[in-house]
Amino acid sequence: MNSANPLGEYLRARRALVTPDDAGMPVSPRRRVAGLRREEVATLAGVSADYYVRLEQGRERNPSVQVVEALARALHLDEEATDHLHRLATPAPARVRSRGRGRARSEEVSPVLLQLMTTWHRTPAVVLGRRLTVLAHNSLGRALFAGHTHSGDLVRLVFLDPDARAFYPDWERVATNTVGGLRTAAGADPEDPDLVALVGELSLKSPEFRRLWARHDVRQKTHETKRFGHPLVGELTLAYESLTVNSAPGQQLVVYQAAPDSPSEQALALLGSLAADPPEHEPAPSRQPASGEE
Repeated sequence: MNSANPLGEYLRARRALVTPDDAGMPVSPRRRVAGLRREEVATLAGVSADYYVRLEQGRERNPSVQVVEALARALHLDEEATDHLHRLATPAPARVRSRGRGRARSEEVSPVLLQLMTTWHRTPAVVLGRRLTVLAHNSLGRALFAGHTHSGDLVRLVFLDPDARAFYPDWERVATNTVGGLRTAAGADPEDPDLVALVGELSLKSPEFRRLWARHDVRQKTHETKRFGHPLVGELTLAYESLTVNSAPGQQLVVYQAAPDSPSEQALALLGSLAADPPEHEPAPSRQPASGEE
C-alpha cells in the first residue's frame, strides 16, 4: 500500500500474468518463467529494455501518454486497468495527496439520500463508502446482508466471515471483484490510513486476499447479476446497479432488483415482509455503524 514505487509494482504484477502465448511469442522449452520477461514487454511496447527496467525499478516515473498506451497494449490491459496505469504514471500533485494525511475523511450520507432510500420498499439499497463499508441502507438492504459477523463491511464479509462462501455461491468471482474495487479505491487515495490498515489486516488473516491483492487487478463496481445464499429465504439472483453519489465523492449507491415474476422476486418479497415485521424474540434491525463510529 505505502510503496514508494506503485507504478513499478503494477507493471511487475501485470507482466507476470501475461504468457508468451498471450502475446503471440514463441516459447522455449527451457523457459523458467510463466509470464513475460522485462525485455519482452519492452519489445512489445516499442521501448528500450533499459528504459522499461528503469520504469519497474522506479528510476523513471513519468512515461509519456504514448508509452503508457503502448505498455497497456503489451500487457493486455482492459479499459479500467489502462486508466489505472495512467493514474499511476501521472499521480496527483504532492500538495493534494498530503491534504488530510493521517486523518480518516468523514463519510456522512446525505439526509436527502437516506430519505429517498426509505421509500423503496421492494428494492434493497445500500450506500457504500470508499472501503466498501456499509454507510447506510434501507430496510430491505439491511435484511439482505443481515446475520453475518461483518454485515456492515463487505470486504471483511467476503474474506473473514465464516459463512461467506455459503452467502456468495460464486465466491471466487465476488472476491476478485471486491479486491478489484478496493484496488481502485487505493489508486484514488493510497495514503488513506483506514485503507492501509484494512489491507494490512486482510493480508495477515486471509491467504485468498493476499493472492488476489498481489494481482493488482482494478475493477470499478458498476452493474452485474449476483447470486446470494440467504440464510432466511434461500437463493436469490439479483441484478444490481452501482451509482456514484456526486455530492459525496467515493460513495456508491448500490440498488438491487430481482427479475419480474421470478422465484427471486418472491423470495425478496418474503424477505421484505420479515424485515418489516421481525419475530418477537429478535430485536428490530438497527443501522450498521459507519466507519469511525465504533
